[in-house]
Amino acid sequence: MRQPSLARAALAILLLTALTIGLTAFALPRTFYEDFPFLTHWVDLLPPYNEHLITDVGGLYLGFAVLFGWAAWTLDRTLARAVCAAWTLTASLHLIFHASHLDGFGADDAIAELLTLALLLVPPALALWASAPGAEPPRAPRA
Repeated sequence: MRQPSLARAALAILLLTALTIGLTAFALPRTFYEDFPFLTHWVDLLPPYNEHLITDVGGLYLGFAVLFGWAAWTLDRTLARAVCAAWTLTASLHLIFHASHLDGFGADDAIAELLTLALLLVPPALALWASAPGAEPPRAPRA
């Protein structure tokens, strides 16, 4: 593995992100809808409220949290790369959706939301790079 500590740190960031979103959406769906991401209110700008949908999304994020935690703990290269590839696809589609649904958002909120969603693509890219096979250290010649 190229950079195990960087891979573990990026996976830990993804674990905390998925856990925060997942726990809030699953356990407190109304709060997630009305208040997320807590400093402003973005989710409720895309009505209507649907408890089933929000708790399902929370469950999916919690599933990602399990996989990120497992990958960070074991540093299994295949698992880390698979979960990062899946997250990258999901996060990219999420960003594309929100980029085309900005009605009701002020300019500051639209920029902040899109920047936040784009930043969710950085840790998996780092983990994918860091978990790639590294160069083998040179071996001493046999006598």
